[in-house]
Amino acid sequence: MENLDSIGAMPVRRDTYTPDSLLSVAVRVFNERGYDGTSMEHLSKAAGISKSSIYHHVRGKEELLRRAISRALDGLFGILDEPGAREGRAVERLEYVTRRTAEVLMAELPYVTLLLRVRGNTDTERWAMARRREFDQQVAELLRQAAADGDLRADVDARLATRLLFGMINSIVEWYSPARAGRNGSASSEQVAEAVVRTAFSGLRV
Repeated sequence: MENLDSIGAMPVRRDTYTPDSLLSVAVRVFNERGYDGTSMEHLSKAAGISKSSIYHHVRGKEELLRRAISRALDGLFGILDEPGAREGRAVERLEYVTRRTAEVLMAELPYVTLLLRVRGNTDTERWAMARRREFDQQVAELLRQAAADGDLRADVDARLATRLLFGMINSIVEWYSPARAGRNGSASSEQVAEAVVRTAFSGLRV
């Protein structure tokens, strides 16, 4: 049964959305149109529910952005608390973090894609960029420790190596497709993560 939107008499479905399913739609639209180019009207049409129904779940589109980015950041920072990131030699922990970062990126592809595209135009975006820098700095510190231990080349600047490492990982969002992963000769997520580690550390290890 259909309801009518109070603005423009747009036919819409009953609001069967949960906060998570609404967030999934919002992230897709943000990635397609850009956050700045997305209005509540766009989100309403994409979800097939009225704008008032969206406001029943969230205060506005920036709250949706913060929830989406938080999901991506929670996944990344969660890696640093895993045993593989906290135990063993620094180089082993660095390889673990690199592999898991690639895995989280692919598992949470729409959310991490959105995180990587923020430009600092809102408070939420500036917060997200600061958190990204914090994560990068912790990985850079691992790289410095591994170099100090003699396990990585000392002639490569840690900050530069970190940027190159994340540049390779982050580029996955431009071409990886979960729908095609592991089919018709396409690499699975496990194969992609392993290739990232092998490619990066073949040039970094002593």
